[in-house]
Amino acid sequence: MNFNKVLVGAIDQGTSSSRFLIFDTKTSELVTYHQIDIKASYPEKGWVEEDPLEILDSINACIDQALDNLIKLDISPLCIQTIGITNQRETTVAFDISTGKPLHNAIVWLDTRTTDTVNELLKKIPGRDKNHLKPRCGLPLSTYFSAVKMKWLIDSSEKVQSAMRDGVCRFSTVDSWLLWNLTGGSKSGKFLTDVTNASRTMLMNIYSLTWDPVLLEFFGIPQNVLPEIRSSCEIYGRMSGGKLDGVPISGILGDQQAALYGHGCLSEGQAKNTYGTGCFMLCSTGTQVISSKRGLLSTVAYKAGPNKPTFYALEGSVAIAGAATNWLRDNMGIIKNTNEFETLAKSVSDTQNCYFVPAFSGLFFPYWESHARGIICGLSQSTTKAHLARATLEAICFQTVDVLEAIERDMNITLKVLNVDGGMSSNNLLLEMQADLLGVPVVRPSMLEMTALGVAKMAGQAEGVAVWNDHSNVYDDSTNDVFVPLITTASRRKRYMQWNKAIARSKNWELPDDEMIEADPREISSMFSCALFTVTSLAMYVFSELVADGYI
Repeated sequence: MNFNKVLVGAIDQGTSSSRFLIFDTKTSELVTYHQIDIKASYPEKGWVEEDPLEILDSINACIDQALDNLIKLDISPLCIQTIGITNQRETTVAFDISTGKPLHNAIVWLDTRTTDTVNELLKKIPGRDKNHLKPRCGLPLSTYFSAVKMKWLIDSSEKVQSAMRDGVCRFSTVDSWLLWNLTGGSKSGKFLTDVTNASRTMLMNIYSLTWDPVLLEFFGIPQNVLPEIRSSCEIYGRMSGGKLDGVPISGILGDQQAALYGHGCLSEGQAKNTYGTGCFMLCSTGTQVISSKRGLLSTVAYKAGPNKPTFYALEGSVAIAGAATNWLRDNMGIIKNTNEFETLAKSVSDTQNCYFVPAFSGLFFPYWESHARGIICGLSQSTTKAHLARATLEAICFQTVDVLEAIERDMNITLKVLNVDGGMSSNNLLLEMQADLLGVPVVRPSMLEMTALGVAKMAGQAEGVAVWNDHSNVYDDSTNDVFVPLITTASRRKRYMQWNKAIARSKNWELPDDEMIEADPREISSMFSCALFTVTSLAMYVFSELVADGYI
């Protein structure tokens, strides 16, 4: 058996699955892995939950099976030097630290039960400004982030309330839940998180990298229920029990930051887009926090050690990407499995002017509109399921266009290429359409596991481990696939304008009837004026662009 390999393991706990992957530090190649799907439950409209114990059990099972795979390859598990954790962000777990038992199902980042919580919190803010807290945390007030989920649990769960009174309640994101359990749980578990996950809670000051007293007071969350914040690259603890007993855990990154790091998008202006359950584009801003004027999130990209500088990114978050194809399969029965989705969408040459806005959880960037809902526009008698399938892919692409345009304007740059990864990036038609609608080349690496690779690289560089030299060792393969734009600028703009018309129709769909009735007439007037200004500005912009391109 080979004992000479230098390997790093990566726990990748996502929204729809858990995985354990093992990488060779010399080549950055994936040696083996195992994956287990995670079940989500939907107890009420807008609610999305997962069982924290199922998440933990799935990780342990993935580790065991991946190690068995390694042995079959005649490689010793003793070659694994350290482990990193990357995870679905914002998803919130409440548990009893004395027993280790969850106090409630995990509330998944997609969940919108906190819409009323957000509305109540907005009443505390002058002008109901969603961006009031952004100067501290980089984030708008939204159902998306962990703090409002914690507040909902405190207000609504009797088990959580009881545990709070007894001093045993703890709130965590998935990384902290896994780390605490894997390092010993109620006996010796390390209750820690890293700066990237903490930056998604709305409770961490994005500059000081500490829990912010003003934010804690605003949400009514005591600091003692939260994990200690650490860098993304240090030894947090060691595996307790199991086949990897004693192996250090030395890297933690939120999944999207891990993908950014895996792609090597570390210089200012480099960007990646991950197509998973949702769709997330991050662009590195270096050591500078850039406050977006267009709805982007300012977030921590990584901090590669306690004494290393902090790097930041701008992010555009799209709630529904791969989840839209699952909806067509599971809810509508249009396809039997997602593998046939590309074939179906490719069977027609266009959408016949059909547009699908999959705002199942409201609209994230750039609208942050929790009252929006999914809508299909432009149906005709000749519309088929193939047109709807193609419109679904276009919707994912259009939402990405929204993000890229905002990044370019906020940073005053022109992106030369977009790096992509994630499960849906295996869909060639999606990436062809994406290049067309973006107007820039899209590059897909031959090895798509950039999220796991990113945290493996981070873990392998930690002081006391140091089996990965530095972040310049990026997976580089000449067989990368490049998709280039093939449509005209005029065609791109026309389709994008139609998309915006569909977006406008999806907004405020769930707005209570009495909210507009009881609204201040001045507010209604202001909304009308704002809408008129937006339409006028758009018309002027389109006219100037047509003149500049010689069409007029």
